[in-house]
Amino acid sequence: MTTPVVGVLALQGDVREHLVALAAADAVARPVRRPEELAEVDGLVVPGGESTTISKLAVLFGVMDPLRARVRAGMPVYGTCAGMIMLADKILDPRSGQETIGGIDMIVRRNAFGRQNESFESAVDVRGIDGAPVEGVFIRAPWVESVGADVEVLAEHDGHIVAVRQGNALATSFHPELTGDHRVHALFVDMVHANRATES
Repeated sequence: MTTPVVGVLALQGDVREHLVALAAADAVARPVRRPEELAEVDGLVVPGGESTTISKLAVLFGVMDPLRARVRAGMPVYGTCAGMIMLADKILDPRSGQETIGGIDMIVRRNAFGRQNESFESAVDVRGIDGAPVEGVFIRAPWVESVGADVEVLAEHDGHIVAVRQGNALATSFHPELTGDHRVHALFVDMVHANRATES
């Protein structure tokens, strides 16, 4: 079984931390900025950052439409924080001109847990992650207002949905890449492995 190549959308946000976490989860991790780089990966992480900025840069770099096409075709994708917003089919309070990749039938509220100075950490029980709860780092984090019938809710915090999966798309409100606990990234790498097995 060859090692999967997993990209990190490297337009803005905490790209380096995701590259480290993916490598620790036994993936070949590469930054992705352009369509030709996207074409070479088996899966992609959309990192935290500023969702409006990521949206505009994805269009500017010509990667938004190819990324939407790959996600629709079933490429595994994982979004954290702003990445969760990018994977939502609908944003409750979008900025003017803000676009999303889509892929998860959910409505997301931006900055739902408060501003930067209201950031916090909390233990989160994530379905599919064995062992102790995941330490969730919430930084201007969104939450999921509602999900469609095909979306699996993996975790909640204070009654709000903070982790979801739909098919090959995974999203968390929090930042597991900032904690040194690579189990969520390992779950995603397992999704990439499974997808490659079905394609071979």
